[in-house]
Amino acid sequence: MLHRMSRAFTKESDQIEPLPEIPLSEHPNRTTPQGLQRQQQRLAQLRMHSSSDASLQDQLAAQNLAREMRWLEARIAAAVVIDPATQPRGRVAFGATVEVIDENDVRASYRIVGEDEADAEHGSVSWFSPLAKAVLGAQVGDEVVWRRPAGDLRLEIAAIRYE
Repeated sequence: MLHRMSRAFTKESDQIEPLPEIPLSEHPNRTTPQGLQRQQQRLAQLRMHSSSDASLQDQLAAQNLAREMRWLEARIAAAVVIDPATQPRGRVAFGATVEVIDENDVRASYRIVGEDEADAEHGSVSWFSPLAKAVLGAQVGDEVVWRRPAGDLRLEIAAIRYE
């Protein structure tokens, strides 16, 4: 009589399945010089860890590291650097910090940046976000409509700065 051992007690292969690649955006990788510099610094950091850190024995950690490096390499290679200093003054364009006043007299400032730089908590929004689409091309004094899922909001352009 042949007895089968439960798979729970057998050693599975030590190999783990490859992780899926981090998806690349369908949008052009517009970025500020600072955004590109941050990506380059992060890639250099990852390369240093991958080549000098002997403690990276965990296969999953090594795969994650390699995957992030491939993603950063692709994003850096596709970068279209737009220096805010070269943007035309007087209109909201990529790299601008725009101050708006909404219909409730609430003031807010947003900086139009690349997708990988966007950080809404710190007032940076992607150039293809609904807010950026509403203000791009506007001048001080213009009224625009920000189309939001929560409902449209009228904004007046109060100031435009390029830093």
